[in-house]
This record gives sequence, C-alpha cells and structure tokens, in this order.
Amino acid sequence: MRAIETLRTALAAIIEEEGLAWPAKTVIEPPRDPRHGDLSVNSAMLLAREAKTNPRELAQKFAAKLLERCPDVEKAEAAGPGFCNVTFSQAFWRQTVTDIESAGQAYGESREPGRRVLLEYVSANPTGPLHVGHGRGAAVGDSLARLLRKAGHHVHTEYYINDAGRQMRLLGLSVWLRVLELAGRPVEWPEDYYKGDYIIDIAREMLEANPALPDMPAAEGEDLCYEKAMNDILNGIKDDLRDFRVEHLRWFSEKTLVETGAVNAAFAALGQSGYTYEQDNAFWFATEQLGDDKNRVLKKSDGSLTYFASDIAYHHDKFERGYDWLIDVWGADHHGYIPRMRAAITAMGKERDSFDVVLIQLVNLLREGQPVSMSTRAGTFETLADVIKEVGTDAARFMFLSRKSDSPLDFDLELAKQRSLDNPVYYVQYAHARICAVLRRAAERGFVLPEKSDTALLAPLDTAEDMALLRKAAAFEDMLFAAAQSLGVHHVSHYLTELAGLLHSYYAKHQVLLADDAPRTLARLALLRSVGQVVRNGLDVLGVSAPESM
Repeated sequence: MRAIETLRTALAAIIEEEGLAWPAKTVIEPPRDPRHGDLSVNSAMLLAREAKTNPRELAQKFAAKLLERCPDVEKAEAAGPGFCNVTFSQAFWRQTVTDIESAGQAYGESREPGRRVLLEYVSANPTGPLHVGHGRGAAVGDSLARLLRKAGHHVHTEYYINDAGRQMRLLGLSVWLRVLELAGRPVEWPEDYYKGDYIIDIAREMLEANPALPDMPAAEGEDLCYEKAMNDILNGIKDDLRDFRVEHLRWFSEKTLVETGAVNAAFAALGQSGYTYEQDNAFWFATEQLGDDKNRVLKKSDGSLTYFASDIAYHHDKFERGYDWLIDVWGADHHGYIPRMRAAITAMGKERDSFDVVLIQLVNLLREGQPVSMSTRAGTFETLADVIKEVGTDAARFMFLSRKSDSPLDFDLELAKQRSLDNPVYYVQYAHARICAVLRRAAERGFVLPEKSDTALLAPLDTAEDMALLRKAAAFEDMLFAAAQSLGVHHVSHYLTELAGLLHSYYAKHQVLLADDAPRTLARLALLRSVGQVVRNGLDVLGVSAPESM
C-alpha cells in the first residue's frame, strides 16, 4: 500500500539521521481502532534501548519529525508504550483514484520478480465424475494460480493423472463386470467395486459397440474396459473443469514416470543423500531421520512400487524441469502425508520453502437444509457439473472461496441461487453492477467524466464515507501480497465483501448524481469508477465475472 511505503521511506530517513538502523522487526499496520489513525509503527519500541531513551519519548520525537518532514501526514502522535500512530491527509488518500486509473487492470499487481512455480491441483483419480469436494479444490487451485501471478510469480498449472495402480484396475474390473451383467452372464461382485450409474452407461455403450465383448478373455476385456472408462471419465473431467473456468496447462500421466525413467532417477537422487537402504528384498527410504514417524518402503519385495515412490518420482521430476517452488493442493485427509513428502524434498537437497501444501477441507453440501451424501463408489455423490448447472460458475466459485480452504464449508445450494444481498456472490457482484448503472445514468444526464482525474476534480471528496472507500481501495495491493504469501485466496473474497459493504453503505448515505453540484458529482463518479476497477480486479483473481447489470 502506498501509505505504508510513504511512512516507511519517511521514517527510515529520520531513523538514519538519529544514527540508528531500521529494525528488522518493524511492523507497520493499521491500528485495531481506526480512530487512532491510518497506520501504527513500533520502531520506537525496538530502538529505545539502542537510543538510550524512553520508547514513548522516542515515538514522540519520530512523530514530530514526521509532521515536519512529510506533507502527506496530517497527524502523528505517540501512543501506548511507544507506538507512533499516523494519520494521512485527505489529499493523500484522494491520490488512490489516480493510482487506480493509471494502473487499470494491473492495479494491485506486484512489480517485483517472482519465483518459478508449479502448482498441481485437483488431480482426482479418473474413476468417476468430479464431485463438489473436487470443485472446492479446483476453485482454490485455479484462483491461487491467478493470485500468485498477480504477485509476480511465473506459475505453471498441472493435473497429475493417476492412471496406474489398484484404483484404476478396480475401475476396469467394475466396468467389465457390468458388461457381463448386461449380457446376462453370472457375476460375483467384489466388495469395493464402483457402483455409479456412469459405470453402467460406459458398459452399455461398450456392449452396444461390440456385442462379442463378453466372450473375450477376462484379462483382455478388463483392459479394454479400463482404457475406455479412463478416457471417457478423464474427458468428462476436462469438460467440467473447462466449464468451471479452471485451467491446467499440462496433464501429467503417472504411467510416464516409469516409462521415462523418472522413478530410477529419483531413487538415484535419494541414494546420493544416504537416506535409502535395502532390507528384506525391499528398497526403503529412511524418512524417520527426516521427521516422519517411521521409515517407508519405496519398492516392495515383489518389485512393485508404492504410491509414495511414484509421488517422490513426480516431485523430483518437477524440480528437474526447473521449478523452484512446488505447491500441491491436497484433500485434508492427506495431512499426514505432508511430513514424509517434506522428508523426500529435504533428501533431494531442496530448501523447506521450495515445497508447500494447501489443504482442502470437506464440503458439506446442503439441499433444503438436508445434507447430500457423497460417495464415488456408492454412486450417491453430487457432481460438480450438477452444482454448476444449478447455481452457476460464479456462485459456486465464490462460495468455495468464501472460507479458508482448510476449514469445513457448508455450501447452501438454495442460498447460492438467491438474487439477494444475503447471497455472498450476489452481494459483491451487485456492488459492481450498481457502479456501472450509476456511470451509465451519469452519461445519460450529460456528466462527462475525463479518462484521468486530477487533484482539482477529486477535491470535493471529503466525507468520512469517501475516505473509507479510498482507504479500502488503497489496501488492495497489500491484501493481495498478504494473500499470496499465506497462499490464502479467501482473503480476496473477504476483502471484496468488505469493500462491497462500504459501497452499499455509501449509496445509502450519499446521492451520487447531484444536479446542482456538478463538481461533487464528478468527484464521486471518479471514486466509484476506481472502486469498480478494484472490484473487477479482485473478482478476476477469484475467477468470478463482474456483471454490469443484475
């Protein structure tokens, strides 16, 4: 935020004049009570001992010099045990409008060079359609990619296709058994087979295309069913994600890890670290030495690989492709998997901050107040496609992003469909639509707003509500930075909700189009136009549209 940079620059010069160094633990932030100023800084408390003075006295000295040196500061005073509270002038806050007008769609973006990031998310086994739980992970992952790009990082997105292993073999078997059943053959059902209607649909389609299919040897028939089912389901997943405005730049096949030698390369890298050993004809990774609760088998005595081995190979391959920050979006039930993966990352010689995991908690889907049960195998889940069809992409994405991702979420389908201010996404979108409507009416009434505002045009912005909107708009950049650092996209939805609340309150208190006061009208139109740009930029991070009418 420009206010923080302005205060930091001015105070740093004052501290240097005092023969002191800027404290590394300096915190500049808004005070809890906005009546105490715009920003509060703790530098005096940190420097008092070195300056051989009382913290409050040093804060008073800093405050006096800030008032003397910084024309943007309207008020500065010592507070508490040595804080320095600063209030900026109205003219300073009015510059927010010109900042937004100059930057446009880039407002809030960082100009600092970022890292090369590989963000992997969703990655659901292609054993059934995506359900609402996958939808939350998709919304979080895609919006996180957008957020990190705003923060200056170079982000590549990827979907890891689990096309090997027991679950996929079970998928093929489930379809094969349905084929036999439809052909009137006797069938013995395993306890954990996939039961959804989509399995029957695939089997029926295969049988219609090839009536002789049931006469094939079981192994050959299962392989055909596996290939058909996986491809059909994966194509459906891609369609659902496309409809949900979710982008994956690459779809990475688990099978290719063995085919390209990535597994052996990863094993060799771990071997160089000294954390692998052989025991009982199996290949082990000594993760216990790296923080895990026990050592892990990578290759079993029969030569087959564990899931952990594939995951290690996949992450090693990511680093080999040149990425320096790997971010995985996992379901919360994988929480216990994080320590062992961190152990692998450490054994590869990578820094701790080169790997992060964002956890996605469960979604409690409600319909008319009653929970909707979801189970892929039982076939009783609510698909993401059904949710999108019922409430729309905008409402679904915003609802998924309305809470911290590692907190459980109640998704009320009826609320998401409401066109009222009780609906969170409608609340924010309506704020933008109201701005657009006011700007249209202004043009119809002959108010001509220049493309860029100047100091004179903005001078009539002097009410408490004007300043509240300006301060909130100015906080957008800092909010994006903090959200990117914490990998918390929910900060964006919370910010937009607060900004929309200020805007709705503004309409309730102030008339914008004043026939007898053109200067104030133009100033308020410029303010609303800039706030509208901030709302659009924020909604873009969430992958939600900004409608011009509702």
